[in-house]
Amino acid sequence: MDGTAAEIAAEQAYFDLAAEFRGKKLAGLDDLATAGANPGAAARIKRYANAAREALQGADQAVAFGRIDGRFGLLYIGRQLINGTEDDPLVVSWHAPAAAAYFEASHADTKGVDRKRVFECDGNTIVNLTDVVFADVAEAVDTHLLAELARGRTGRLRDIVATLQAAQYALVRAPADRLLVIEGGPGTGKTAVALHRVSWLLYHHRDTIRATDVLVVGPHPTFMHYIGLVLPGLGSTEVVMRDIGRLAPEVTRGRVEPVEVATIKGQARMAGLLARALDARIGVPEPAERLMIGSRFYTLPHAEVAAAIEVGRSADLPYTGRREVFRDRIDRLVSDLAGAASAGRQPVADLVERLWPRLSAAGFLRDLFGSLRRLRAAAGADFTAAEIALLHRRAADRLTEEVWSAADLPLLDEAGDLIDGDVHRYAHIVVDEAQDLSPMQLRSVARRSATGALTIVGDIAQSTGPWARDTWDEVVEHLPTASGVEKVPLRYGYRVPRQVYEMAARLLPVAAPAVAPVEVIRDGPQPPTVHQVGLAGRAGRTVTVAIEHAAGGRFVGIVCPPRCRRETEAALAANGATWSSAERGELGTAINLVSPEEAKGLEFDAVVVVEPEQIVADYERGHRMLYVALTRTTAYLDIVCVGDPLPLSLPATPKAPAGDDPGGFSARQAQHLAEHLAGQLRAAAPETEWQAVLRRVGELLDPS
Repeated sequence: MDGTAAEIAAEQAYFDLAAEFRGKKLAGLDDLATAGANPGAAARIKRYANAAREALQGADQAVAFGRIDGRFGLLYIGRQLINGTEDDPLVVSWHAPAAAAYFEASHADTKGVDRKRVFECDGNTIVNLTDVVFADVAEAVDTHLLAELARGRTGRLRDIVATLQAAQYALVRAPADRLLVIEGGPGTGKTAVALHRVSWLLYHHRDTIRATDVLVVGPHPTFMHYIGLVLPGLGSTEVVMRDIGRLAPEVTRGRVEPVEVATIKGQARMAGLLARALDARIGVPEPAERLMIGSRFYTLPHAEVAAAIEVGRSADLPYTGRREVFRDRIDRLVSDLAGAASAGRQPVADLVERLWPRLSAAGFLRDLFGSLRRLRAAAGADFTAAEIALLHRRAADRLTEEVWSAADLPLLDEAGDLIDGDVHRYAHIVVDEAQDLSPMQLRSVARRSATGALTIVGDIAQSTGPWARDTWDEVVEHLPTASGVEKVPLRYGYRVPRQVYEMAARLLPVAAPAVAPVEVIRDGPQPPTVHQVGLAGRAGRTVTVAIEHAAGGRFVGIVCPPRCRRETEAALAANGATWSSAERGELGTAINLVSPEEAKGLEFDAVVVVEPEQIVADYERGHRMLYVALTRTTAYLDIVCVGDPLPLSLPATPKAPAGDDPGGFSARQAQHLAEHLAGQLRAAAPETEWQAVLRRVGELLDPS
């Protein structure tokens, strides 16, 4: 039931009053930030004032989004507490226990609420209000939810405090001391729920959890940009937000390598290889170590130096800490021989460096991948000779010139933890799109958890790439579970229109037979539109459709497979279109060009999907990737194609089980190994000698 003009006017007067008190509070914070104090105190006061100012938001934001009336009286619900005179609350925070009934009340259980009023606002001006009188409710879905979801995207994930439903709200408030897996299909609001959960935890555990104690991890920079304003909008500032690649040390990135190599590097057995390789960097002392200190030679017996190494090895410390134990032991040995003043002199430092070298993660990994000897020694029985050959690569001449791949990053993180062990640990971690992370990436997440409290978000039906999973157990096995695991599905789709989802869901029996479709509760403005074109007209039609949507004020995504990207970019340029590239980490408010992988987790008002057949053909679990592409819209879907718009019969590239049959060696692996060896030969020998080298290689490989 919509509100009358008189009701809206009365509520507006209340909103204006609350805004006045909010303004006074903001002015007081400005005075506080400039108050005189010693430098340290002033900095702390300024941080507090800035955080509080962000929490209160500006004058252009509505003071409240809802109101409930019932046995407890009347409460206005907003994103933050606003007090009136004598600290009487004009608006209570959505975090507060008193506000819970706003989200939980239903026709089945009113929670003591007689009426729930929802405000639709433009800034702090009430445009309309909707009342839900629970005695008269005939259906569970709130009409305001559908109105909110009809609003356009902005390039930033909208916080959904005003539209949180009971099932979502229960997840937001779930106990913090466990591994919570939130599984939901496209448009179920799982990402927003996870971020609201962070805000909830920070409010209700503020005595023990600070914002800087919470880490949010996403799949790529564009996604992090997309969700970046949700938590500040909820009053939770200073939460640490990283895409999965930014957990690793800062290095030069951009190396491209075959999927077989990346798959090996992502497997959990790489952790054992790195640990063994690092241990092998500790040397073996000479039968007698002779040191010249001053003008005299001193001899350290082999047994005593070897014992010092074993003392260091047995210390429960990272590599660098154990090195310090070894160095201290050598210092004492030398002091006993040559006097205290001699310990720590250059000859001693040289001995320590030779037997227990100082290492960085990047230097260690560069040396390891650049040496077949070191790789073979560290492989043990876990890797075949062919796999070691795939891992081997020529090192750059200088460490600063080394270029690293995405699959190298979790290995650098693992090596850094083995060497220095100084990774920051968090009280709570949220991981979005977790279904696609490799075991080594999941280890990067796990080592940052101080308590085992994590919120894991994703959708198995959207699990693609080398680490595509069919169950959450394959993800959870690499994470801390001592505090318990709870898996909860979100079954209602609020974002993707029914007509679009019904089309995309036809892929599920092929893409993910074990996944049940979500129940979609809203219609879109029109059914999906298929533009069947010739090859020469594909890019032009794609761009024309995108420009038409953008002209209507819509946030547009062109989901384009890599093989169609160049033609699409050329057509965008030819049409003078303003567009942003997810490949560069951009996300604009008009037209955005994204690959199917980059589209994960994003939402647009209008989506143009280019050549579904190509998407299915290009990717492992290609039908899942197409399912992702088709479900990125909240309103309009256009498909531009030469081939089949929904290629159900096209076989997708089968996924080889990660880590299975490590001794297998495919034709593709053979091709990549041959290319790798050819590159090594070109770099190491003049062309006139290639045949001679190849003959010699054949002789060395001949088992006879």
